[in-house]
Amino acid sequence: MARRAIILVLDGVGIGPAPDTAAYGDAGSDTLGNLSRAVGGLVLPNLQRAGLGNIAPLAGVVPTDAPSAAWGLMEPRSAGKDSTTGHWEIAGLHLARPFPTYPQGFPADVVAEFARRTGRPVIGNVVGSGTAIIETYADEHRRTGAWILYTSADSVFQLAAHEETIPLEELYRGCQVARELLVAPHDVSRVIARPFVGGPGTWRRTANRKDVSIEPPGETLLDALAAAGIARSGVGKVDDLFACRGLRGGHTRDNAEGVVRILDWLRTGPDGLLFANLVDFDQLHGHRNDVPGFYQALRDFDAVLPDLSAALREDDLLFITADHGNDPTTPSTDHSRECVPVLALGRRVRPVAIGRRRTFSDLGATVAEWLGLAFRGRGTSFLPAIIA
Repeated sequence: MARRAIILVLDGVGIGPAPDTAAYGDAGSDTLGNLSRAVGGLVLPNLQRAGLGNIAPLAGVVPTDAPSAAWGLMEPRSAGKDSTTGHWEIAGLHLARPFPTYPQGFPADVVAEFARRTGRPVIGNVVGSGTAIIETYADEHRRTGAWILYTSADSVFQLAAHEETIPLEELYRGCQVARELLVAPHDVSRVIARPFVGGPGTWRRTANRKDVSIEPPGETLLDALAAAGIARSGVGKVDDLFACRGLRGGHTRDNAEGVVRILDWLRTGPDGLLFANLVDFDQLHGHRNDVPGFYQALRDFDAVLPDLSAALREDDLLFITADHGNDPTTPSTDHSRECVPVLALGRRVRPVAIGRRRTFSDLGATVAEWLGLAFRGRGTSFLPAIIA
């Protein structure tokens, strides 16, 4: 079947509360809604034309009677609100329990065993923002060669290291050691390499981040595609989120490089699936409560949407969605439990309301049906509603 599908995740771009948002401590979070009010109205003409304003009330983005895409929103059904959980749910897999978090740092026995296996001491082991953590511990790290370990409200074991103090390959090996250690009951979602460079007052993280995820505990859309021999391509951190199972490669420095890679795939790529993540909304802006930066990233994406749409072939479907919220207007700098938008574009798409879907997995089920698979995961396909 000569068809292609693109799942494009705008990382952290939620569109309002889910039924259980308050239970996650996120009452009041509404990434796009609050952002639209904070900036006095969003100017996103191409997303507006696609139907973004039809999904939920957004200051500056008006509903349109003749959108260019099908539109709707999806509720999270898995327990948790991190990128791994969100991407797995899109791919058809639900989690009954959230990944464990460590608000007091990791247990002493885990840290000691990690230090023993890697041959380096550990400093930090605290909760904090990556940039602040580097400012606090970089000098000691450079002097002692110790790992900087920190976590957040998410289930992450993060290792920061100066690239001249601990070479990248050793940092990546350290992450693999941590991944092997963090088994039950410490099934931490992700181990993340956070390399940085510079000196006092000029520390900066580099683009050589690497995520090492726990393996999905069940079948995903990627597994089903692999079993059927259908090509899978990635852009961004998606391969890491699935522990490289069913997908390899595609890392990017930023959204701009991600868009270039997506356009290249649209113009030259094989039949099958492209699963892409644009992370700047979350990593650079949501986690830093950077309202102007978040808005600019949305405007930059809006500007390239016509190029993405124009590059679609007759039998291409492009789905624009998100994996969770990350509201830059709230006091929290962490992810927020939110619904996510879904816009479906393509030459064969009927511009209709998809409605309020009860799980992100409906998207994976729709892609599976489009690509000729029996797999539906935990979702229900809405393909018949959107294809003319």
